[in-house]
Amino acid sequence: MPYFEGADGTSLFYTDWGSGDPVVFIAGAWLSSSSWEFQMLPLSESMRCVAVDRRGHGKSDWVGHGYDYDTLADDLAALLDHLDLRDVTLVAHSMGGGEVIRYLTRHGYDRVSRAVMISVTAPLAIRTADNPGGIPQELFDAALAVRTKDRPQWMAQNTQAFFATHLGKKVSSELIEWTVQRCLDCSAKAAVEAVKTGFCTDLRAEAAALRLPTLILHGDADASAPVAICGRRLAELVPGSVYKEYPGTGHGIFMTDADEVNQDILDFIAKS
Repeated sequence: MPYFEGADGTSLFYTDWGSGDPVVFIAGAWLSSSSWEFQMLPLSESMRCVAVDRRGHGKSDWVGHGYDYDTLADDLAALLDHLDLRDVTLVAHSMGGGEVIRYLTRHGYDRVSRAVMISVTAPLAIRTADNPGGIPQELFDAALAVRTKDRPQWMAQNTQAFFATHLGKKVSSELIEWTVQRCLDCSAKAAVEAVKTGFCTDLRAEAAALRLPTLILHGDADASAPVAICGRRLAELVPGSVYKEYPGTGHGIFMTDADEVNQDILDFIAKS
């Protein structure tokens, strides 16, 4: 199996399919490289598609540390260095968007040419004095406590919001069950620390300083990363970004609307 050493020697797993221009996929919290199959399978027909299991997720080491964005960004840098990838398109979901932003802040643009942000929690989801529209800390803490008490139950009960099935999205019961299992395939430590990083890290200044073509895709019914404080706000901050909003879609648009997402990625790469 393909592994590489992360920033602190942590063993990290990755998937590497196809050949051509490289596209590197970074999953959201709880999910691993396997969640990208609806992108990697078709896109690897014409490009080199690489996806990584974040530390604590999937087949990577389930370590008890390193879930801050600095370490995660350094893990991503280690992957790009290990494979010597250049002219990379980074595609991120949910908290993975913060990893991309922090990677570019810490490591620059030598290896990366463009970024695609899908349903990301950046730039800052939590409420602060200068971010009054964010999620109140007490609500975040309460939800975290409920989820931590019984992760399997919480995951099963919240699939409707992830897939937006209550708004008419057609998703098989088997795909729902499969996705819940993917979300549970991470350590309890990672499940807590990763979501804290994704929601509570202020990336506004770093997002405003980005200097590369950036595509932002977001569902207008996203309950995990509310569009008003995440997708739309990020689009306002990132200079020259291209923003597309998917009507009636939730957090999992890369699954529910895979064909459209894939075409948007291909069009963006071709144009940028």
